[in-house]
Amino acid sequence: MKHQSEKNMGQLKSRKHLNADALFNRLHKDFSKVSDCREGDIDISMADALMSGFAVFSLKDPSLLAFDKRRETDGNLEKIYHIENVPCDTQMRTILDEANPEEIRSAYKNIFKELQRGKALEPMVFFQGCYLVSLDGTGHFSSKKLFSDGCLKKVSKKTGEITYYQQMLGAAIVHPDFKEVIPLAPEPIIKQDGQTKNDCERNAAKRFFGKLREDHPHLPLIITEDALSSNAPHIREAEKYNLHYILGVKNGDHPFLFSRVEEAQNRGGTTQFELVDKNDPDKIHRFLFVNQVPLNKSNQDLLTNFLEYWEITPEKTQHFSWVTDFTITTGNAFELMRGGRARWKVENETFNTLKNQGYHFGHNYGLGKKNLSTVFVMLMMLAFLVDQTQQICCPLFRRAWHKMGSKRELWDRMRSLFRDFAFKSMRMLYEALIFGIKFQPPIILYDSA
Repeated sequence: MKHQSEKNMGQLKSRKHLNADALFNRLHKDFSKVSDCREGDIDISMADALMSGFAVFSLKDPSLLAFDKRRETDGNLEKIYHIENVPCDTQMRTILDEANPEEIRSAYKNIFKELQRGKALEPMVFFQGCYLVSLDGTGHFSSKKLFSDGCLKKVSKKTGEITYYQQMLGAAIVHPDFKEVIPLAPEPIIKQDGQTKNDCERNAAKRFFGKLREDHPHLPLIITEDALSSNAPHIREAEKYNLHYILGVKNGDHPFLFSRVEEAQNRGGTTQFELVDKNDPDKIHRFLFVNQVPLNKSNQDLLTNFLEYWEITPEKTQHFSWVTDFTITTGNAFELMRGGRARWKVENETFNTLKNQGYHFGHNYGLGKKNLSTVFVMLMMLAFLVDQTQQICCPLFRRAWHKMGSKRELWDRMRSLFRDFAFKSMRMLYEALIFGIKFQPPIILYDSA
């Protein structure tokens, strides 16, 4: 199936506010509003430092040192990224360590608004007018030597050795039919101010839900997560913020729920049916569901709806189960199943992309004493958001990507051209990738002395 973004390529040409140049300009304006606690004469503004950090991930530079080599020769940073004074790697770390990650959230919100304004999100509506948001936690820093006040601690029971680490709760709008995802501002899982205990994914989810509703108070959303999230406090928190849910459950973690489902099945209180896959006659979709069952023994007042699913092929059988607040019917069970299975997209299309397609997720660009590591993660995810927006909305980006054959080759060629030629815009760089550049002798800059 062709993605909607491919079908509407001609229509998307008019979305000038959703190309790289417009988005970079938008980001610079947002970064200009981030607080700067430094006093006295300031050579490099907070906006320039943030935009430089963003450019590291936008250009997919493997290190700050690699980015630092652009400072003396690369006027493209000023023309394309609007950076008046480019900091060296040490200056960048020092300035960004003081930046408040919460103030970067508005950049995500404003790009999201541009996507809504351009109606680019409409094809990603998943079920009953709602968008599907996949959440999961992941680590982005770990060391046995380096640590900061925000680091969590893990002590080995055998050796007593301490590992310092930081994590984040990542979230993205996903759809089973789309490879593209729309990442939302991640929530750091780090030691909170005034706290002595480790932060955890559950607490991060509480903060994330509140901020999500602050940024998008009326956006209809369904959250999908793994079995660790299928607990009463988490579900009640989701309901508090008017969030629908499709959450994984496992027999080993939810024995009371599965025993109640078995009891219902024995008395004929469940619905079971099978479908032959419309594209593969050898694939069978088998469903079992029951509505209004208690989640667990200690929260029997919390009733939820249970869906069990088997994908059966001659080679293997896969088994999944979920709970949801949607009343399950034979008419919607298939779509709810697809929503539950789409949870993997935050891992496959988001975290794995960041790790394996040039963003260098997990590489230590700098821990800092305060906020540096978190700020870098926020900027990396912003670069990913801009790239995903272009992939959906910018035919020129897609054409350059197609011409290069892979994202990795695209990033390599972009960095090469960016280093060796002067460009007025990212559009001009994409056109150079698509149409080529005339091969000619270089202009030698002889030393006047």
